[in-house]
Amino acid sequence: MSSPDTVSDPELQEVAWDLTDLLNGAGDQDPQAGVDALLADAQARADRFADTYAGKLAEIDGAGLVGAMRELAEIEEIAARAGTYAHLAFSVDTQSPANGALLQRVEEKGTAIETKLLFFHLEWAALDDAKADELLATDGLDFARHHLATARRYRPHLLSEPEERILTEKQLSGRSAWTRLFEEQTASITVDLPDAGEVPLDAALSQLFHPDRSVRQDVAARVTTALQPGLRTRAYAFNTLLADKMTDDRLRNYPHWLAARNLSNEASDESVQALVDAVRGRYELARRWYRLKAKLLGVDKLADYDRMAAVTQDNEKIAWPEAKRIVRESYANFSGELGGIIDQFLENPWIDGPVRPGKRGGAFCSYGVPSEHPYVLLNYTHLRRDVLTLAHELGHGVHAVLGGSQGVFHMATPLTLAETASVFGETLVFGELLEASPTPESRLSLLAESIEGSIATVFRQIAMNRFEHLVHTARREEGEISVEQFGELWATSQEEMLGDSVEITEGYKSWWSYVPHFVASPGYVYAYAYGQLLALAVYGRFEEEGPGFEADYVNLLRAGGSKSPEELGKIVGVDLADPGFWDKGLDLVERKLDAAEQAAKDAGRI
Repeated sequence: MSSPDTVSDPELQEVAWDLTDLLNGAGDQDPQAGVDALLADAQARADRFADTYAGKLAEIDGAGLVGAMRELAEIEEIAARAGTYAHLAFSVDTQSPANGALLQRVEEKGTAIETKLLFFHLEWAALDDAKADELLATDGLDFARHHLATARRYRPHLLSEPEERILTEKQLSGRSAWTRLFEEQTASITVDLPDAGEVPLDAALSQLFHPDRSVRQDVAARVTTALQPGLRTRAYAFNTLLADKMTDDRLRNYPHWLAARNLSNEASDESVQALVDAVRGRYELARRWYRLKAKLLGVDKLADYDRMAAVTQDNEKIAWPEAKRIVRESYANFSGELGGIIDQFLENPWIDGPVRPGKRGGAFCSYGVPSEHPYVLLNYTHLRRDVLTLAHELGHGVHAVLGGSQGVFHMATPLTLAETASVFGETLVFGELLEASPTPESRLSLLAESIEGSIATVFRQIAMNRFEHLVHTARREEGEISVEQFGELWATSQEEMLGDSVEITEGYKSWWSYVPHFVASPGYVYAYAYGQLLALAVYGRFEEEGPGFEADYVNLLRAGGSKSPEELGKIVGVDLADPGFWDKGLDLVERKLDAAEQAAKDAGRI
């Protein structure tokens, strides 16, 4: 077996962040001192803010509220600079004791700042509706109006100020500590591969795309072996966090485990259930693909380690310079403005690209500071899917750059819309690649990758949502969950999606244990499906309208999270209240499946 990364790509090795921009000149010589200086500034401002406004919000007028929110925005942005620096430094080297200590210090001081400001949120929620509505109508409050209005939805779930202070301060040694333990455990996992030695988990998982089934089977077995050390520790951490969530929901009077997440996403329980039901109702699309894939691979039935295998011999490796060119041109062909933003990411130290030991797996875009550029993390292994991942994360990046004009309260959308720009950008790049494909075989290869991306983002995420539902329900009704029970619940949720199209092996039952979202962001995963189907619907509008769509789309991104999801959808002509909305996105997935079947026939594969 060859090394997971056999491409000589010296430019990629230099693709690393420069985080000093976040310190705003405070830590040019000593970054840790710069972080401490930012935190001290934020704490001093928070102390003055509390002295000025604590206990007085009931008498505040409109102009006073505008002034208070501007002060609060400054505090939050300064603290966000420190927090973002610490989290990003930790993410690229989770094994560094210095990075771990800095992250802990930032979280502790950040909690102190949050605790000092807690009164404001509670006093705002305590205002009667008439007073709040009068204040919300104040001129000059656009930068915070939607944020303040949505914050009042939490009124039924807030506790007294002393209780809220206790919960906030205890979180450091509770949820945050257990989450960090889980993340450190998973980041330290290495897999022993023949000829390559010990490699990070992400590098090993990329070998599941290998064309040789015996190689995939061997890699899967080795991943399963690598997951065993620490598995019970990760299971205990997850159990503890499930219990913490159960307690928090009970204290805050949330009716079910997903209610708090739905509230933060500005999504009704009914709309989320409609999404889940729509996707589960069309699981047959995923099964249909895997049955086709079995034919293409020449096997009777796929095993779990076959799902990501390439269906063609198109084993193209794409070096970093070529990946940059493809993504840059795809965005620029749609919009000169977006193309210009992409150039900034690609030509500046805003991306951390290569796989390294101790680096967090996966990919993300961090954008907590509206006056500063975002940062993108990749684990680039030269596969074509990595090019699409680059396009995806840079979609988040352009959304953050444009939405940053809204300020700290409104730059980010709810999670349900957070994937819109990323999936749209990924689809742009996919379209360019498909158009350039000269043969049915190459079209089949691309369509396969796109369909599998949709399965991973829509169907698999809803299956993960079902796993979360099973484990949260079991923890609340039956008590602590064993490692074996976790494995059975994981298999149950996967088998519901896959039906008889894929065999779930015994070893796969432990593969839940490296997924960070389950512990760090309970209930998060359905937002991927929501965002994917929404983005496909938005892309459908682009196909209908052509070049004239660009202005509306850029306006959507520039609006950030300043409006409700329904209002944001209207900017691009999408009606999120339509009960049949989800099927529109699923129909687009089905059309790609039809095209893949036709390409397979044209290529003489079936």
